[in-house]
Amino acid sequence: MKTSDFDYYLPPEQIAQTPIDPRDASRLLVLDRASGGIEHHRFGDIGSYLRPGDLLVFNRTRVIPARLRGRKVPTGGRVEFLLLRREGEQTWRGLIGGKHVREGNRLAFEGAGGAGIEGVVIGEGEEAERIVRFDAPLSPLLGQLGEVPLPPYIHSPLTDPERYQTIYSQEPGSAAAPTAGLHFTPELLIALRDQGVRMAYCTLHIGLDTFQPVREEQIEDHQIHTEQAVLPADSAAMINETKLARGRIVAVGTTSVRVLETAGLCSAGIADPYIEERDACPWKPVVPIDEATSLFIRPGYRFRVVDALITNFHLPRSTLLALVSAFAGRETILDAYQVARQSGYRFYSFGDAMLLI
Repeated sequence: MKTSDFDYYLPPEQIAQTPIDPRDASRLLVLDRASGGIEHHRFGDIGSYLRPGDLLVFNRTRVIPARLRGRKVPTGGRVEFLLLRREGEQTWRGLIGGKHVREGNRLAFEGAGGAGIEGVVIGEGEEAERIVRFDAPLSPLLGQLGEVPLPPYIHSPLTDPERYQTIYSQEPGSAAAPTAGLHFTPELLIALRDQGVRMAYCTLHIGLDTFQPVREEQIEDHQIHTEQAVLPADSAAMINETKLARGRIVAVGTTSVRVLETAGLCSAGIADPYIEERDACPWKPVVPIDEATSLFIRPGYRFRVVDALITNFHLPRSTLLALVSAFAGRETILDAYQVARQSGYRFYSFGDAMLLI
């Protein structure tokens, strides 16, 4: 399929610049995948569409203060380093901002309270991607050196950094938030639990591909970057129990989808779902995983685990828009996006939500 098949126009004023308060006061567009029918609600009413025995699966990653500001040594030229993935105790891969930052350059970063650290660029990836080996472990200093990064389309300052974290985040490591989870409040989770909805957790630290547009003319030519997908044993057991009891697996966000479907493919012994012969059974009991995944879900993919999806409205020509198009159908999704635009929904990270059932 052409990448242009996943394009649409969005007026800039519909890009949400600040989070709504309270979190569950955001709007919710409910899309019936079979009929294309659309209903409009408040996110706090999502329990009306969930049943006892359904299983919500959340990504419990936590955004780290991943933006470092510093200078080149000895010239003093300004640089910015956006951490994407730790590759060793003292080594990080990330995106560099600054002129002519090359392998061998030495960088110095300073933060609050006189904290500081230096490192050297030891490798170069595509475009702005660099690998930096620091002189000491960086993680203990991140709270003093780093800033929580916001997507480039958000121009308003964030007064409370916790609003770019889900309330259940536990595992530090992401360069961006799993934004579908930003709509949940403690009160809503308690109400859903009391309703009989169960909850499980996975982890996928969001990295480089979040910041990479699809530039290839054919979307299947795009190479998605690798991220680590973790599905614990207790979550795998809950998924299997839910499936056997005919409950639904409801993924909270596209990152949870990638973990769950990676687990489904690993359990079925399938390496490439677009090439290998597909068996007659869409689901087999999933096993726990801690695997590097480069799964790129696009139209033509057969979902093995996920039955329903909670997600935000995504950027045009993005891998995330391709994923939701695979789940609900490209034309159905683009029609729903048009309805959302006409109805004044707020888009992207701090925007409103969709429930695809």
